[in-house]
Amino acid sequence: MTTDTSFITRIAAAVAAGAIELFARLITAVRADWRGVEPVPGRRVYYANHASNGDFVLIWTVLPKRLRERVRPVAGADYWLASKLKSFIGRQVFNAVLIDRTGDGPREAPVEQMAEALDEGSSLIIFPEGTRNLTDERLLPFKTGLFHLASVRPDTDFVPVWIENLNRVMPKGEIVPVPLLCKVTFGAPLRLEGDGKDAFLARTRDALLHLSEGKA
Repeated sequence: MTTDTSFITRIAAAVAAGAIELFARLITAVRADWRGVEPVPGRRVYYANHASNGDFVLIWTVLPKRLRERVRPVAGADYWLASKLKSFIGRQVFNAVLIDRTGDGPREAPVEQMAEALDEGSSLIIFPEGTRNLTDERLLPFKTGLFHLASVRPDTDFVPVWIENLNRVMPKGEIVPVPLLCKVTFGAPLRLEGDGKDAFLARTRDALLHLSEGKA
């Protein structure tokens, strides 16, 4: 019975993944632009701007299948475990690394969870702003998690990813998406090079801002 249930769950997850990808492509006609980096396997952290709940879906959608199978979005457990449907999508479809944002867990747990996922051969999708940017600023200040992860796994490539237009496709408070063309731009990878926290966060943030301005 357990085997049958597991098989059915995998089939349901595969069907849901295909439906999510199809929907994302139909609504956004999303395309990828790889600049200074190739879509090849490796230990990577794709870090991106965050303006919509659908941000990681677009990154996941444009990745080649061989990379998509090994990439895990980092997301809040409080959101993705709020219902059975969300839990199924977060855990079974996207295999997300679910982070406790309530403060009840150990302070170092999020970095340990992400490092463990990297050690298992996964790449990650993270949003270093820490929350959706609903301001007029291009980017909010980065949280320190990006630096701490780079410190414990310095051989990891941190790839900046700029998501264009998705905040207009799914404006805050709207349920029905507005069809618009979207683009996901991947920039040259960065690594920790002996710089301190502030310098590393500034360097990675500047790389993302350069992508937003159309620069390589």
